[in-house]
This record gives sequence, structure tokens and C-alpha cells, in this order.
Amino acid sequence: MQNFKPINFPQGFLWGAATSSHQVEGENFNDWSEWEKSQKRIEFLKSKGLIKKYGLENFISGKATDHYHRFSDDFQLAKKLGHNATRFSIEWSRIEPQEGYFNEKEIEHYKEVITVLKELKIEPFVTIWHWTIPIWLRDKGGWQHKEISDYFARYVEKIVTALGNDVNFWITINEPEIYAGNSYLEGIFPPQKRNLFAYLNVLHNLIKSHCKAYKIIKKINPDAKVGIAKNNIYFEAYKNRFINRLLKKLIDWWWNFYFLNQIKNYQDFIGLNHYFHNRINYGFNKNENKKISDMGWELYPEAIYYVLKDLKRFNKPIYITENGLADGEDKKRSWFILESLKNIDKAINEGVNVRGYFHWSLMDNFEWDKGFWPRFGLVEINYQTLERKIRPSAQFYRDICLANGINEKIFNQHQHLLQI
Repeated sequence: MQNFKPINFPQGFLWGAATSSHQVEGENFNDWSEWEKSQKRIEFLKSKGLIKKYGLENFISGKATDHYHRFSDDFQLAKKLGHNATRFSIEWSRIEPQEGYFNEKEIEHYKEVITVLKELKIEPFVTIWHWTIPIWLRDKGGWQHKEISDYFARYVEKIVTALGNDVNFWITINEPEIYAGNSYLEGIFPPQKRNLFAYLNVLHNLIKSHCKAYKIIKKINPDAKVGIAKNNIYFEAYKNRFINRLLKKLIDWWWNFYFLNQIKNYQDFIGLNHYFHNRINYGFNKNENKKISDMGWELYPEAIYYVLKDLKRFNKPIYITENGLADGEDKKRSWFILESLKNIDKAINEGVNVRGYFHWSLMDNFEWDKGFWPRFGLVEINYQTLERKIRPSAQFYRDICLANGINEKIFNQHQHLLQI
């Protein structure tokens, strides 16, 4: 800690945090909300002893954080925390609750969200699809349906036309490979399938849908910037051994680069979601795990440097659209932010065009199949009262955002948070 050197980020760098509709809005009615209460889901939770450990209510999204009604207060809080940008998602099931019927009242809701953000001078990064789909589309087969790209294109055209020129940055799809893998290969997300051909079909449909969406958005607003939020992992070939390098090359090709290569002519920027380091040593997941999050994920901030360096080949601006950790006691988050930003700064100094950083998440939320117990938020949520409470790490991050970097004063003021 004694060797700390000030870090200055490029002028115009965007600072903020991210959320997604199903995880924070509350009272959604979509494929996920129905799956949460399904007998198949509940029996699985019982078999793992998870209901006994956490209670069934942990796994039902319900009112979530009630961000749908509290978005104005939440974004005013983000402004107080120094954020000049935010990432949030549109809920498809609200916009098109029945096939071909668009709910104008819900479209007005998201217009209000954009208006509040503009008034606060917070740049919105709008995710069009963050994993949940309307019930009618689920019943047709969801992302396996042969006409899914046309359904998605219709939805995209409607929402982008409605929000007009007030949105400069569009993220069409969130983490396509995570969604496809967990839903159609691992069978842990709805619709809980385990079928290689379904998995590959869904990935193909996601690629096709993104490309159609890109064309539609650029036709409506040629100046808009369009990308995806791509989950990339640092696969480390331990001790540079031949077999480890070979495995790394194969998994990098498929996991980190395949989707991006398929859409390379249909993206203006890359949104990077980054959480994982995977050490390869005659097999995968050979991490030392010296530091871990509440989720058991290894905390290895050096990894983001290598992932960013790998993305340089695409010659696109990069926005880090998610990066964070589950840390209910807030003991590691400040350290993690500091070390991650050091490594991002290192990549920038080596020519990687990084233009923004969005911490995951603005507030505690519903963490998909894990439910409410993981705490990712800069802002703590009391799920009984829905009270918002700013964590110390959020104050550290606030000072970084406002200074566009980390100086000695900031470091010294928050040094007690950086000892883990």
C-alpha cells in the first residue's frame, strides 16, 4: 500500500453502476417469475437443502427492490454518489405483454426513466434484453423459436423509436453465452434444458437477433452507438505449458471471441462484463482462490487487464458494463475496486481504448437462481423495509468518480477500507 501511485483516467471517462429490470424492478410477469414458483424449481431447491437454508422467499423475485416505483430516488442517489452514467434494462414482458400488443403506459414509464437521467446529467446505457422474455414468447419456445429474431426486431424497433434520440448507447443483448449455457446446456436457468443442439441453436439465434437489431437502431438513429454486454474470462495457461496453452487457445476462441467475431461488423463498441479468472493446469478451474467473494468466486483483479488486452484486437471502444463482487459485509469491495482500476489503468496506458466503468451493482438485488442472499450493491437494501443505505465502498467509489481517478488524498482518506 505504501507504493501507491495516483491514477488519472481519460477525459470524458464514464463512471457509474449497472442494474437489470428483473433483478430490481419488482412484480414482473415473465418466464423467470413463473419459473421461480414452478414445482420443478421448488423440488430442485428442496433437494439441495436451499429452502431450508435460505427460505423459499429468497428465491422468489416478488417486489425485488421496488426500483420500478423508486427509480427517481435511486438515480438521485447515484448522482450523489458521483455517477455520470448508468446502465439499466428494458423489461420486454412489460412492453409487449401479449404478442403484437405494445403497452404504451409502460413505454411512457421508460421515457420517464430517461427524462430523469437526462435531468440529472447521467448518461443512460440501455440494455434491450437482459435474459427475461414474455410468457407468450416462452410458450412459443423462446430463443429456440425459428422466428425469434423477427420478434426481437419488432420489439427493438418499437422501443428504440419510442425513446428516440435521448439514448446514445444501446446494448442489445446481455451475456449471450452465459444465458445460452445456463439455460440450454447446464439446465440451471429456465427453461432448464440440457441439449447441445438447443444451446447452439440459441447462440445462433442470439447472433442473428443482434445483427438485425443493430441495423434497426442505426436506421432509426445513425448516431447511436450499439454493442452487446459480453462476459469474458481470463483463461490463464499455467506456467505456459504446451497443453495449457492449447486448452487456452481453444476456450478463448469459443468463449471469449466466437460471438464477437460473428458480430464484428455490427457493433460500435464492446461492453465487457468481467468476473472470472480460470487457471488452466492440465484441466480448467485450477485457481488458488486465495481471496473469494461471498459467492465463492475468486477475486483476482489482475484478470481484467488480460481480458482488456485481448479485446484490443477488435479495435473498438470498450465500456466495462459489469464488474463487481458479492460482499455483504463490504470488507473487500473497496480493495477490489482499487485493484481493478489499477489494472484497467494499466491496460489504458498500453493502448486499450477503455471509455467507462460500470460497477455491478448500484444496489443489492435479486441474483437470478441464487435469489436475494448475495449482496452485490454499492447501496445496501433492507428487503423488509426497502430502505437504501450507502455502503462505505460506495463513498470510496464516489470520490474516484468525482476525481476521475485516485489521488493520494482519496487513497489516504479510505485506506482503512483497503486492508483485507
